[in-house]
Order: sequence, then structure tokens, then C-alpha cells
Amino acid sequence: MHPCPLERRDQSYDALILPGGVINLDRLRLDSKAIEIVRRFATQGKIVAAICHGPWLLADAGIAKGRRMTSVWSIRKDIENAGAQWADEEVVADDGIITSRSPRDIPAFIDKIVEEIAEGSHGARRIAA
Repeated sequence: MHPCPLERRDQSYDALILPGGVINLDRLRLDSKAIEIVRRFATQGKIVAAICHGPWLLADAGIAKGRRMTSVWSIRKDIENAGAQWADEEVVADDGIITSRSPRDIPAFIDKIVEEIAEGSHGARRIAA
């Protein structure tokens, strides 16, 4: 098994993009290293983007609380239970945390990621407990 390149704490990464898919994210949610990587990117003020089921990992990393977010409709309650305000929009950005609903929203999702990276760091973030 190859180590995850993000475990090197490489400061050259500007953003973390979490893909969708039920099985992908269900497996990642069980990996404490994956959750820590998401948390680290967020606390460093780097862009964290998640589409479809990707926001599950944001919830598990403690990033959802107090934010506006979207996701695939089937995990709406999970996102709300994690303390986020869920919105039915193609893309939602909240202080460098970007979420989208589904593959049909990819053009808006990518455009928002590019825009947020161009803005630069969002400063250190406190992760809600």
C-alpha cells in the first residue's frame, strides 16, 4: 500500500478536492488519516471542495458546523445534523469551503474552485467541535 502524498504535509498544495460517490466517501469516512488531512487543509485556510457525497467527509472532519453548504439531496439530513445550513444550489462557497450537489453541477463547481484559488488563502480557520 502506497502512502498518501498528502501525509507528507506538503505545503505546495493550494486546494483539496473531494470527489463524490457513495462507496468512495463511505470508505474515506472510516479512515482517520483522511479526516485529519481534510481538517488540516481547512484549518490552514486552504480551499476544500466537495461534490455529491463529498460533504460527508467535511461533516466528519468538523468543518460543516455553522456553514452554508450543499450536497447530493440524499445526505441533506446528515449535513444539517452536522450543524450546516443546507442549500439547494449548484455551488455554495463559504469562506473557502466549496460544495456542489452532483455531476451536473461540475462546471459551476470548477469555476468556483478556480475563483477561490485565485483569491488565495482564507486564513486560519477554527473547526467547530
